[in-house]
Amino acid sequence: DDKDMSLTSSIANLETPHFYFELGQLISSSGHPQFASEMLQLVDKLVPLTQLVLSEWTLDERQASPLAITLLGRAGLHKDLPLPEPPRRHDPLLQQMLEMDDSLLIQMNAQARSGPSRTTAHQCHLVSRKANRRCVIALYRAPDQGGFSLSELSFLKSLSQTLLPLLERHAQLHRQQALKNLRSWSAKPADALQQTPLQREFDERLSLGDITLSAREKEVCLGLLTGGTVPEMAQRLSVKNSSVETYLKRAAAKLGVSGRHGLAKWMVGA
Repeated sequence: DDKDMSLTSSIANLETPHFYFELGQLISSSGHPQFASEMLQLVDKLVPLTQLVLSEWTLDERQASPLAITLLGRAGLHKDLPLPEPPRRHDPLLQQMLEMDDSLLIQMNAQARSGPSRTTAHQCHLVSRKANRRCVIALYRAPDQGGFSLSELSFLKSLSQTLLPLLERHAQLHRQQALKNLRSWSAKPADALQQTPLQREFDERLSLGDITLSAREKEVCLGLLTGGTVPEMAQRLSVKNSSVETYLKRAAAKLGVSGRHGLAKWMVGA
């Protein structure tokens, strides 16, 4: 079949200097915003794609639920297509990720298995496992491009041995940067919290996890994340210390963490 013929020539192209040049660009973009689009351009030349979403999941394997989902980048080649949504806590992929034994999983979307659809994009997920973390590369293809062939899947599997470790590195750099940001914000007065990147990141993490906190719970979390103490928070909010601790406990229960340390770890996706 034509697709497989062109794939055979694509695999031959892997040994070309141009492929290594593009791979070098992808490696050097680790930890930077353009990482997702560099990866999309590299893969698309070998296996046609329209979009790509990168994420890291931290799983509570005993509770069979995600503790945190970090979006690590999204990219699309077609401007007219809306980018896929970031992953959510109830993603059908979750069960597969919890059960995986190997360090690599390739999961096709349910739609592709139950017959093609004119409106649903074809998807393929490449997932790596390290302890309770999962790095996920979600690849999307427009309905008219057809599903992923077996030879394309086996090719993606071999390519993923290069791509997934790079994504793990990108995730690690992302975590380190978030921690550094936390430390630098903690030196600033909490009154400036209104528009900080910390607040935006905090809100984004809440929405990714489908978690809703009350205004007070959020205020206490952000205060503690920026280095405030319980007595300081109580004074600022004109409430008792015990009230601040109650707000923190409620927020921590919703986030599935315990105490300030757990809150900071949740915030950086650790």
